[in-house]
Amino acid sequence: MPTPRKQNLLIGAAILIGLLAVSGAHPFDRTTWALEVFPIILLLPFLYATHHRFPLTTLLYSLIFAHALILMVGGAYTYARVPLGFFLADILDLSRNPYDKIGHFFQGLVPAMAAREILIRGNFIQRGNMLIFLVLSIVLAISAAYELLEWASALALGQGADEFLGTQGDPWDTQSDMFLAFIGGSTTIILFSRWHDRQIQKLHAIDRAT
Repeated sequence: MPTPRKQNLLIGAAILIGLLAVSGAHPFDRTTWALEVFPIILLLPFLYATHHRFPLTTLLYSLIFAHALILMVGGAYTYARVPLGFFLADILDLSRNPYDKIGHFFQGLVPAMAAREILIRGNFIQRGNMLIFLVLSIVLAISAAYELLEWASALALGQGADEFLGTQGDPWDTQSDMFLAFIGGSTTIILFSRWHDRQIQKLHAIDRAT
């Protein structure tokens, strides 16, 4: 009989698949939607295939779920047209829709958590300053790789890549995207490290018991 944790994971996966279908029913731009949700389509089967051999902490699964929601909303509306972004722009008196910056913040937050978990549980490195350095380096490398992907998409799709890029005329969009990813990674280290460590210890206890 499935454990409550496994049941919750299955329910979460089912919800994500359902929401993915909803987000793709009538997106603003089909190509943009496909590009934005591709990481979800790639990651879900991978997480399913590895959850027996290398189950992740509940905290990491939860953050992956939240990040997937952000990607799906951005894919459905395109980042420059998400209603929440217009609401935030009005409150903060911004000249552009900032929803894509939430996505890039999570693009640092979630990979930092994943990198930290793999490095600690794999005994690749001890906790300390070097762990922090490596986690933030991985975050910036992933962010840079994503910006290169956006650049490649712009070259391949031409004008059709504008919705995917979501620069909204901001000449410093790439730099601010990477900075938000760095802030997201730093948030993982500053706010979530102790919580994350406790959940890792629980997984180690389960491994020893089995």
